[in-house]
Amino acid sequence: MNIEINDTQLIDTIVEKVTEQITPLLKQYPNSYDNEILTVVELADYLKVKTSWIYEKVHKKEIPSYKAGKFPRFRRKHIDMWLSNPYHPDLDNYNLKHKERR
Repeated sequence: MNIEINDTQLIDTIVEKVTEQITPLLKQYPNSYDNEILTVVELADYLKVKTSWIYEKVHKKEIPSYKAGKFPRFRRKHIDMWLSNPYHPDLDNYNLKHKERR
């Protein structure tokens, strides 16, 4: 018994089925760039400031950070959010101390 299979049609069908299955999974995970974790040096380079400025902001709790062991780390999406609006409600978990508005 010989069964003839159209390779192109089979590949297209497989690709379509895989795409249907994987698309919802990809949509539920945010952009990995946004979830990137930065060190003090990487953040200083990203913000074009000195590392001492970063350490000062961490010490005063004026920048969203968390500790990985004894080292401060920063989630890029929260830094971007903080830059656009330091009072953004998604940053409340960081218990930031804000300077008085003038």
